[in-house]
Amino acid sequence: MLRYLTAGESHGQGLVVIVEGLPAGLAVTVEDVQAELARRRLGYGRGPRQRFEVDELTLLGGVRHGRTIGSPVAIEIKNTEWFRSDRWHEEMSPAPGATKDPLTQVRPGHADLVGMQKYGFTDARDVLERASARETAARVAAGALAKLLLAELGVAVISHVIQMGTARASTEHRPTPTDLAAVDADEVRCFDAGASAAMVEEIKAAAKDGDSLGGIVEVLGYGVPVGLGSHVHWDRKIDAALAQAVMSIQAVKGVEIGDGFEVAGRRGSDAHDGIVWDPGSNDYRRLSTLAGGTEGGMTTGELLVVRAAMKPLATLNRPTLSFKERTDVTAVPAMGVVAETMVALVLAAEAQRKFGGDSVGEFVRNAQSFRATLP
Repeated sequence: MLRYLTAGESHGQGLVVIVEGLPAGLAVTVEDVQAELARRRLGYGRGPRQRFEVDELTLLGGVRHGRTIGSPVAIEIKNTEWFRSDRWHEEMSPAPGATKDPLTQVRPGHADLVGMQKYGFTDARDVLERASARETAARVAAGALAKLLLAELGVAVISHVIQMGTARASTEHRPTPTDLAAVDADEVRCFDAGASAAMVEEIKAAAKDGDSLGGIVEVLGYGVPVGLGSHVHWDRKIDAALAQAVMSIQAVKGVEIGDGFEVAGRRGSDAHDGIVWDPGSNDYRRLSTLAGGTEGGMTTGELLVVRAAMKPLATLNRPTLSFKERTDVTAVPAMGVVAETMVALVLAAEAQRKFGGDSVGEFVRNAQSFRATLP
């Protein structure tokens, strides 16, 4: 099974992620991972840290001559700010000692206070450094590997911002994998040009007030095979696994699969995806995406749709309710990239569970054999 573990703090020396369960023979380069990490820094409203924080990474193990060898893959992402500033050498030193200036002012909406209470800390930095969304850089590195594995099956996972503050985009026309470059080129990673302009204005208004802004992203999975997940056990349902993974992202407070919350207010006759036989593709098709490409805890082979709602950031540039530290006005566009990561990791893990294989070739053959039996 595919699994991963991250370690490291926001202003520490770096982040580390170990990914276990990748089959041998998967083509991987530093550039592949760096490209995903660069996407995580996108978006209007990001703070100055994004302008100088370069994700300098090293493949420490599990990859030889550009291909995985079946052993755990270890990736280190250096924190250039730690190497740039002597402040963090002292503040985040692993050597015995104590900080000269412990942080005691906690922020509403952050892990500070409850984390200090849980562990008996007297310095909030013991909590906030790990609770920081900087940790998601390690997740994105792991997700880059998951996306490469899914691509072997023809699966692509992308995202776009559909709401920023009160500005909402239309989801009538969704981006496809060929549109991803255009989405990433947009200031807020929105596929709706009119809504994008309104979102930028909302960000500017919040920035002027020293405030922060939340929003909603939509993650789309194209080419997802039928049958990932299970109806048999509660903890193997694909929609449950997706919800847990996406909800684990810092500041995400709501997750829905398809039109989950909207269909709750409809009658049953208007809340489900009709099923038809398509002679052209010699396959079953759904007429809509209300269920988000899942039924009974399993993927249907249709477009996978997962939405994540992110609350406004707890750290503000207006220190009335929280201490002031360099921060973003919003990180919603970047959160979309992280949400892609979490969805890709879940799909890759379930694909590994279903199709197995010690090598990429075996993994792909098993998937092709299964697909050949479906019609």
